[in-house]
Order: sequence, then C-alpha cells, then structure tokens
Amino acid sequence: MKRRMARACERSRRSPDEITLVAVTKAFESQAIRAAFDSGIRDFGENRVQEAEGKIAQLSDLRSSVTWHMVGHLQSNKAKIAVELFDIIHSVDSVNLAGILSRRLDRPLPVLLEVNVSGEVTKVGFSLGELVAAVKEIGQLPNLKLMGLMTVAPVAAEPEAVRPVFRKLRELRDSLGLKHLSMGMTDDFEVAVEEGATMLRIGRAIFGERRQ
Repeated sequence: MKRRMARACERSRRSPDEITLVAVTKAFESQAIRAAFDSGIRDFGENRVQEAEGKIAQLSDLRSSVTWHMVGHLQSNKAKIAVELFDIIHSVDSVNLAGILSRRLDRPLPVLLEVNVSGEVTKVGFSLGELVAAVKEIGQLPNLKLMGLMTVAPVAAEPEAVRPVFRKLRELRDSLGLKHLSMGMTDDFEVAVEEGATMLRIGRAIFGERRQ
C-alpha cells in the first residue's frame, strides 16, 4: 500500500507527506484498529455514527493520539453525536446539515463538502451548479472550518476511467481557494494521488475484505 502510494507520488512529483492516509474501519472491530495503530496509522475513518460510537469508546486510551474522520453519509439527527465523536467531517452534503452542525458546536470543527461530481442519481452531495453558493454560505457559519472538498468516484472497471472525476474536483478546489481533497479509495487511490488528493480513504487495502 505505502509503496504504491510512494510510486504515485513520484509520478506526480509530490511528497507523501502531503497526503493523509485515512484507514476506513467500517465493519472492522476495535482490535483491528488497535493493530493498525500499532503499525503507525493515526487517522481512522468511520461511515456510521452508531458504529463509531462504540469503537471510539472501546479505544478511549488512544483518543488523544488519533484523529477520527467521519467519511460516510451523515444524517442530520446524528449531528449532535457526530460533533462529539469526530475531529473532522468529510461528508457535509447540504447547507441544512452544515447549519445543524454549526448550531451543535462549541468549538471549531474542520469540514469538507461532499460533491457529486459525476452527477449520479444514487449519490448524495452538492451538484456542480450548487457548489459555489454553498461554499459562500457555509463559509460564514460559526465554528465550521471549511477545509476542502470530497467525492466518491463511480465504480469503474479501470481506475483510469475515474481520472476526470478527480481532476474536476481538484479544479473546483483550486477555483474556490480551499486546501484539501478527500478522494481515492482502495481501487483508485493511485489516480487520486496523481490528481492531487490530500486525503485517501482506504479500507480493504489496509484491513482486507470486510466480513459483513
């Protein structure tokens, strides 16, 4: 995994230090997370608030040493718990959700906006046409630190097929003057690195196949 990441960085003349590897722990038990921590990983991502709540409690001794990322769809009724659990939220997908998060916070919280770059009807996120206005509105909300953009690429037989999606997100990020790009998973992370990802969301390549 790290060798592939290093080679992708070399091809794109980037430093691996520019990229945060977020180990996505959906469906994996706390023991697997602890083993990953022991191997040097310090950033962990969860898709569901309820699942994360139990794991973070079980791993409370690691709390000050790791960063917890919310990377899955966040329901507005889970916002209060989410702001207590997570250090950064990748998946703010509406102005309404951003407002709810802002009202629940008593501290600054880094967030990224999820963008449906490919326009798939099955995906959530801001459309390309909505994004500029959303950035302006969310950027004015108290306690939310708007850090960048996130996307989930379409499933493709070849990673190269999703390059235009990653490239478009980078162009959007640059035009908006933001810093981070959360994009790239196990099957396409090398292309994401080449297109400027600063955060990779990797599950299977670290933990193996999920059992559920």
